[in-house]
This record gives sequence, C-alpha cells and structure tokens, in this order.
Amino acid sequence: MNRDNKNIPLAIKAEDAEPRRTPSSYPEPFFSRMAGREKRPLGDLFGLRNFGVNLTKLRAGGESSILHRHSRQDEFIYIVSGTPTLVTDAGEIELSPGMCAGFPAAGIAHQLVNRTDDAVTYLEIGDRTPGDEGTYPQDDLKAALGPDGRWIYTHKDGRRY
Repeated sequence: MNRDNKNIPLAIKAEDAEPRRTPSSYPEPFFSRMAGREKRPLGDLFGLRNFGVNLTKLRAGGESSILHRHSRQDEFIYIVSGTPTLVTDAGEIELSPGMCAGFPAAGIAHQLVNRTDDAVTYLEIGDRTPGDEGTYPQDDLKAALGPDGRWIYTHKDGRRY
C-alpha cells in the first residue's frame, strides 16, 4: 500500500529493504575499512526527513564507522543480533542483543567493531541537524555536512580528500 501515490510503503520487513549501493561515503584510505558493513536505509524508504534510521549488518571484522563524534547530531544504536564491541574514547564494552547505547552531540567518540566470527545486526538512528561536523580523533579526517545533505571530507588541516 502506498501513501499519497509516492510509492512510500506503510510497512515492510526491515531485512527486505534494499541495501545502500556503496558501503560508505568516506574517502580512501577509510572507504575500504567499511567493506564489512551493509546498511539498509529504512528512514529514507519511508520519506523521513528529520532523522535517519538504518538497519546495519557487520560481517566478521567489520566496522560501523571510523571512530568519530558529531558536533550537532545525536545518535542511538540498538543491537538486534550478534555481539559487537562498542569502542569509545572512554573505553570498550561488549554489547549483546537487546542492548542499546546513545551518543549525544559533542559527546564521546564511538564506533562498533565486530570482533567475532558471526554477523552483527543493529539499528542506528540519528538526527539530520544542518551544520553538523564529524571529528575523528584517531585519523586525519574531518567531515562537514553540506547543504545537499552529503558529507564533505577534508584532512584536519583543511585540504580536501
């Protein structure tokens, strides 16, 4: 069933959503680190504009992102299956199904890493606050959300990738 004839479904099974075509918008050498990640953009499928929702799968050895923090956006994760490691600049913790974590804007840097042999599936939810920037404490990378909603990546000294 569609809403307003815009081909927007009322409901679907999340795992039936089409995966994103590319694993990441990061430039190299960071792009290839996302090869073990598959995102299904659920929020976009339903036409959500104020926040995004992804069903994300990490294969063995996969990473959710580069260790990062946002300047304006809040993020939330909920573990559906598997046991990823939440890596932060305040320490690490192994997560399990049913656990969740939240990251307020300008808070701790974070990422999920799958250090197991089994896949990890989780929901990630984040707002789409204009003017957001991403900082990466362990890497020569900085991101700014452009007016078109796409990330613009630079080195920390401002040079574009």
